[in-house]
Parts: sequence; C-alpha cells; structure tokens
Amino acid sequence: MTVKKSSESLVVMTELVLPNDTNLFQNLMGGRLMYWMDIAAALSGFKHCNAPVVTASVDNISFTNPIKLGNVVHIEAKVTRAFNSSMEIYLKVWGEDLIQQYRYTSNEAYYTFVAVDPNGKPRKVPQLAPETPEEQELYDGALRRRQLRLILSGKMKPGDASELKALFANV
Repeated sequence: MTVKKSSESLVVMTELVLPNDTNLFQNLMGGRLMYWMDIAAALSGFKHCNAPVVTASVDNISFTNPIKLGNVVHIEAKVTRAFNSSMEIYLKVWGEDLIQQYRYTSNEAYYTFVAVDPNGKPRKVPQLAPETPEEQELYDGALRRRQLRLILSGKMKPGDASELKALFANV
C-alpha cells in the first residue's frame, strides 16, 4: 500500500457565521463548529485513503476564543498518523474579523476516523510519512494519544500502554 504525505490530506474549510449559527450572546454555537470540524476531518481522512470514513472519536475540544456573528471561521484539517484502519486528524480553527482585519485562534482538536469498505467494515489505510518538524511532532505524539483513547474507552489496559509508560519511566 502507498505511503502518503500529510500535506496530501490537507483540507481548509471556510464558513461565515450567520445569525442561525449563533447562541444568545451572538457567538458561534459550539455544536455548529463541531459539525463543521467533523466535515473537514472527514474530507481529510477521505483524501488520505480514497475511501469513505466514519468518525470513531473526538478528543477534548477547548474553546479559547468565541467566534462572533459576522466573523469568518477557518478550519484546517490534516492526517497526523495512520494506523491499521484508523487515522488521527488534527484540526486547527481560527476566527477572522474581516472589518477589523485580524485573525484569532478559536480552538484545536484531534479526531479519529476509520476507513470503511462497501460493506461498512474497517479497511486498511495508507501509512503516513511526515515531512516537516511540526508534522513529525504530531506524528510522534499520535501513538501516545491513541493509547490514551484506547485506555479511556476500555479497549486497552493501562499496563499495555508502552508509549505512555515511557513518558513516566524516568520520573
């Protein structure tokens, strides 16, 4: 199977925050942003493996700054690591005030997607070759994040998490 670059899975999605996207404070609703992030991540995963993908998990999403009514949302998604049938996808989100002409960080998150065959069963995905120092750092951390997800979901025993144990071995 082919090895792919992270840049090949890059998706940049842009949305305008309209009145029906906001809460009582005229901020973008978190659920709407998560919906858009899920679409961007799915497109990124689809580009990586050329197959339909489904959301398997979403890591903690922390909202640093609200995005206001009338502002623009920019979502950048790319695959950080591919495992057997799953892929970790990193998302960065910015808001942009076009009138005041400034961009600001809103949040970031990691999503996990699984590629599926025509019968809806998991299928193998291409491996990933990081190219930049940032991509290498995300790639290296992906295994630890995956082990933590598996522990929290009850699919791995903490004692089997070799990458996480290595973090604490010299403490």
